[in-house]
Amino acid sequence: MSVQVSRRRFTVDEYHRMLEAGILGEDDRVELINGEVVEMAPIGSRHAACVKRLNTLFALQVRDRAIVGIQDPIRLGEFSEPQPDITLLRPRPDYYAAGHPTSEDVLLVIEVAETSAEYDRQVKVPLYARAGIPEVWVVDLAGEAVEVYREPAGNSYRQMRRLGRGETVSPEALPNLALAVDDILG
Repeated sequence: MSVQVSRRRFTVDEYHRMLEAGILGEDDRVELINGEVVEMAPIGSRHAACVKRLNTLFALQVRDRAIVGIQDPIRLGEFSEPQPDITLLRPRPDYYAAGHPTSEDVLLVIEVAETSAEYDRQVKVPLYARAGIPEVWVVDLAGEAVEVYREPAGNSYRQMRRLGRGETVSPEALPNLALAVDDILG
């Protein structure tokens, strides 16, 4: 005999009310993915170092062409509010104080994967594609590569390239900004 289990999906607004009510704490490592509150993997030292490197690399080159977000929420519709490791956002004078960025504001999302590469590929990349995020990078620390996803189409991206050491990568929105994969991986 099989048992049917019903799941209740939470909206972004309900998720925020859980934070306001103290059900979820400000320091809890969770995000809302497709209506489910998902606990994020702990941040290892290689992961943290990579995020710091990316922040430094982008901060030195982006200047006023984009806002660099570090592990900040982005609102993707009614049921998802992930917190990617790095986002490049369209410049806005209020730096998004009036509300979290939405998919229309995002130029690039970067997920750094020390232990979460499969989850990022199977869950987060399709989520970003459905939301119309134009470009996603998955930094695969274990595989020593940067996967570049472009041209969202439904649940996937039309283009995917895997770049290794000795190669460079540029965000499509900022083609003059070139980063060495070696510099990203450390």
